Amino acid sequence: MGRSKCGPCGLSVSPEHHAAARAAETTARRSYGKLVALLAARSRDIAGAEDALAEAFAVALADWPHHGVPAKPEAWLLTVARRRLVDEVRRRVHDERSAVQQLLLADEAAEPALYELPDRRLGLLFACAHPAIDAAVRAPLMLQTVLGFDAAAIASAFLVAPTAMGQRLVRAKRRIREAGIALELPATDELQGRLDAVLDAIYAAYAEGWLDADGTDARRRNLADVAIWLGRLVAALLPGEPEALGLLALMLYTDARRGARRCEAGHDYVPLAEQDPRRWDAARIDEAEALLQQASRAGRMGRFQLEAAVQSAHSVRRFGREVDWAAIEQLYAVLAALTASPVVALNHAVARAHVHGIEAALAALDALHGDARLAEYQPYWAARAELLARCARREEACAAYQRAIGLERDPAVRRFLQGRHEEALQDRVEAGGEGAVTQAARR
Repeated sequence: MGRSKCGPCGLSVSPEHHAAARAAETTARRSYGKLVALLAARSRDIAGAEDALAEAFAVALADWPHHGVPAKPEAWLLTVARRRLVDEVRRRVHDERSAVQQLLLADEAAEPALYELPDRRLGLLFACAHPAIDAAVRAPLMLQTVLGFDAAAIASAFLVAPTAMGQRLVRAKRRIREAGIALELPATDELQGRLDAVLDAIYAAYAEGWLDADGTDARRRNLADVAIWLGRLVAALLPGEPEALGLLALMLYTDARRGARRCEAGHDYVPLAEQDPRRWDAARIDEAEALLQQASRAGRMGRFQLEAAVQSAHSVRRFGREVDWAAIEQLYAVLAALTASPVVALNHAVARAHVHGIEAALAALDALHGDARLAEYQPYWAARAELLARCARREEACAAYQRAIGLERDPAVRRFLQGRHEEALQDRVEAGGEGAVTQAARR
């Protein structure tokens, strides 16, 4: 068989090793949370389940190149991980008749390859939202256990230091194990109290997937699709729940524009204001509109319904109509009062530029300048840069653009910001353009 020098330090790697690594990566992307949920369902030990699964993947990378990728990689990994869990329980528990151990042994005796594995991710999501878990860590915990995010990625999404986030996650998993919290769907009367945290986690996952417009980041790949699937699952579980419907509508509105975020050649970033509405997915927008209307009939307005309404206001461009910025500004004003979120406050300031003028928007941004949560938040600096440029405050605009460019991870968006920066240097920014202001708030 041929070999290639793709390994570390130029070591040769066989095609079999490549195939095994690709299969393991694909299975991890698709089924990480599913496997963790299955492994932890009996033991209620999420950290132990994650460790056992990590060991199973390590065994797979050593075994599959020699014996071939199994027909059902999920079942193979589950079997190996369960054996690791049983071994760990035997080391910790001297009483061979312990209930947890007997359940694990029963699981090991079953042959997962003979049946389709059940999907218990939704139960794990709601378990992570248990009242005994610190409210601030519920959504991050779901992202790690169900979707396999690392602490650094979660910290970035929630504007928290990675070390602090890692410590919170460890404490939360310990709390679940020590309190014996069941990793399953709670009773119907308990679902509502946990819903907000579950919806927050789903949307955070969607936002991470949305950032990878080209689908080239293996860690984010398919996250947006998984989040939409989870959103549909929650909406089905709680029919008529307006915020579940609002979240699903919000994700569908923005996902409908996915293909228009790059030029037709696929290389250059296209901000919302410059996108061709004909490239939007009309069917997804229609579905989102129907969901939002259904949610509004419940008479209980919430965050996700308001955010979906903002996206609905932008979608009128597909009918050749002008965006109603006054309505968007009002929606963000209500959202800001409801959430006290610095990101919502940023979006509100952007909308104010279209309704009350650039100076009013800059004043609103100045009020946010000392918020440490925005110090490393690229959209804040991109919005500030363009507003300053449109006021002919070139030096301040260039400094803000440089900060935004340094913080941006997407090469296409970085090139877009660099182009705006060059325009600011040349003092050729058009007074009426939206550009980075719009893309900062709603990309």
